[in-house]
Formats: sequence, structure tokens, C-alpha cells
Amino acid sequence: MAQAAAAATGNAWYRTLNSTQWKTLLASNLGWVFDGFEAYALILTVGVALHQLLAPSQYAHIPTYAGGIIATTLIGWALGGMSAGIIADYIGRKRTMIFAILTYSIMTGLSALSWNWVSFAVIRFLVGLAIGSEWVTGTSMTAEFWPDHARGRGAGLFQCGFGIGFFLAALVWLFVSATGPGAWRLMYLIGVLPALLTLWIRRAIPESKLWEEANDRRRAANARRRAGAAISKDDAALTRFTLAEMFIAPAMRRRVIVALMMATASAVGFWAISSWVPPFVAAMAAKAGFAAPKWASYTGMAFTAGTVVGYVGFGFLADSYGRKPITLLFFALSLLLTPVLFLWTTNLYLMLVAAALLGCFSSGQFTWMSTWLPELFPTQMRATATGFIFNASRVPAAFGVLIAGAIIVYFGGYGHAAMWIALIYILGLVTGPFLPETIGRPLPK
Repeated sequence: MAQAAAAATGNAWYRTLNSTQWKTLLASNLGWVFDGFEAYALILTVGVALHQLLAPSQYAHIPTYAGGIIATTLIGWALGGMSAGIIADYIGRKRTMIFAILTYSIMTGLSALSWNWVSFAVIRFLVGLAIGSEWVTGTSMTAEFWPDHARGRGAGLFQCGFGIGFFLAALVWLFVSATGPGAWRLMYLIGVLPALLTLWIRRAIPESKLWEEANDRRRAANARRRAGAAISKDDAALTRFTLAEMFIAPAMRRRVIVALMMATASAVGFWAISSWVPPFVAAMAAKAGFAAPKWASYTGMAFTAGTVVGYVGFGFLADSYGRKPITLLFFALSLLLTPVLFLWTTNLYLMLVAAALLGCFSSGQFTWMSTWLPELFPTQMRATATGFIFNASRVPAAFGVLIAGAIIVYFGGYGHAAMWIALIYILGLVTGPFLPETIGRPLPK
């Protein structure tokens, strides 16, 4: 109430926040930074790694193997995120976040020990389990700690951690790539460092009060049911398994289906198109006689700089103009900018600009999920629903990456393959209008 009163008097939005809210944002953001580092490290190093893990006779099929490795990571991401959402609704946001970061750190370090492409794929699957887990806890905690009038900004500042992680990975790879054939292994060893973050989270971050209240209501409802007392409709919803309740309630089921189609458009568009941006520009640089690895790093940094702007900008715009119009705008510009980069731009320096713009909208649009999804579902199923929608979309995205790799080989280049896959953004444009606008509304309890 004090924060609402401060906001009503015209104080700057950031002056209405307390230290706990900022610390929660920082913890969530840092966890997502490290996940972004790891995800982009894979994109940057998968080709180099496969040159060591495959026989020379298989080099021509590296795009297909790379697509398989990325797809395996995405499937792990999907399963981990959906499971973590359920776990976070039952044991708490904070505890689930700590487990996710520890698992991520351990599995990332083990990636450096891969001895063939199969072992690499298996470990990447396990890394994906942890990456998916961290997002859903960070999203839920940020949404539940931040006030209604600034929740979009908080979501954008949280989501930008992934882009910052991308940028750091590109920057680190610029230097690590020159250390020799084992450079890709060193990148994964660096990914062990986030384990230290869990020590600070345990001391500095409280559990979500909204979750604690919902958990108390769930326990009380379960106690009444075990005692044989008559239970209300609300009690029945609280005692049902969250994943089942999400589909039993008609209003929730409709929101899940619509949001899942939108999330699929975002995920397929990013992983099946944007993940090929650095190798595409690097290939163009190689044809022009420049060093391909350096241009891959330059492109990665340009793309992720645009991504960070898009993540943060989306949240601020969504708090000013609404979740729905800004989400549809980002879908439309993602569709438009794909041919700008892959078909219409030939100058290498202009390609960096186009890559930054594409990153701003195709990657930045993911903020719609951390902003809008938590506002659509009640606390007792919030993490389950957001985790399911965000991560279930990784399954079609994984197939999209596999298909993209095959299409690239078929067409002998990236341009036409990217254009065919970019049509997925139309799905987001068509389904987006069916979700309710939630700007400025309290979170449903």
C-alpha cells in the first residue's frame, strides 16, 4: 500500500521499491545471466567442439549434428522448466532456484569432459534441465515481489540477464577462442562459477510471501479434506495437482493454450533463426577474406547488445502501453527484420546493425512471457503455468532447430531457410489478441 501511495504521488518508479525487491531482482537476474552465458557458449562453440568430437568424414554434416545438440539441450530445458515450475509451487521459489543454479554449475563443468558427440549431447541435455528450472523461479519471484505499477519493468530487467549472459559469452569467446583446440572446454569450465551465487541467495533473499500464503491455504484445504469435512470449490482447486488444475478450469485452460501457441512462435523463431546469425555473418566474412571466428564474436556481441535493449525496452513499454500491443509489435518487427539481415543486407558492418535490431525484437520479445504470464494465473499454480508454457514451447523449437539444420544443408545457405522458418511469427500475431490485457492489475491470488 505504501508503494502504491508513493507511485500515486508521482515519485519515480524506482524510488517506490525497497531493498528486498532490488535484491530479489538481482538474484533472479544473475541466475539468468549465467544461463544466458551457457546457452550462447553452446551456440558459439558447438561447431568447434564437433570438429574434435566427430571424425573428419562427418564434417560436412556438422550443421545437422549441431542442430541435434542444440535440440537436445532444448528438450532438457523444456522438461527441466516444466518440472521446476511444479516443484516451485510446492516447495517454494527460493529453494528451487538454489537447486537449479547448483545443478547448472555442476553439469556445465562436466560438459568440458565430453569425449564424443553422444556424451556431449547427453550432458547438454542435463544442462538444459537446469537452465529451464532457473527461469521459472526467477520470473515468479520477480513478479511476486515487485509492485503492480512496475512489474513490467522488473520483468524486463530480469529478462535482460539472458542477453547480458549472451554478450559476456561472446566477449569471453573472443579471447578464449585463441587459446587453442581445447578452448571450447575452457568455456564450459568457466560456467562452474555460478555455484558461488547460491551462497549469497541463501542469506540475502527471503521466500515469496505470496507463495507462503498460498501454501498455507493449500495445507489448510488438504487438512480439511483429510478430516472428511466438506470442501469448497476454492479448496478443491487448491488440493488438486497444479498441472491438472491448469487444464480443468476452463478460463485457465484457454489461457494456457493461447499462450503456448505464442510461446512456440517466440521459441521457434529465436532458436531456429537467431541461433544461426553468428555463423551466417561469419560465413559472409570468410567469403570476403576476413577472419570468421572474430566476426562470429562481433556479431554475437552486436546481436546480444540489441537483445538487452529489447528485453529492458519491452518491460518499460509494456508498463506504459500495455502487454498486448507491445507483444504484437515485437512479433511483427521480428518477421520484418529476418529478410533484412539474411537476404537484403550485403555489407558486413550493416549486417552487425541488422543483427542488433533482430536481436532487439526476436530475442527481446521473450520478455512478454516474464511480464504477462505471471499476471494470468493465481499464485498456487503460477510457477506451474508459466514454467509449462515457457518450456513446453522448447519442444517444437527443438524440432525447428533440427529442421533448420537440414534446410540449411538442403539450400546450401542460411537465407532462404531463415525466411521459411520466420513465418512462425504469424502464429504469434494471430493468437496474441486472445489473451486479456493485464497492465497495472494486481497479481491474481
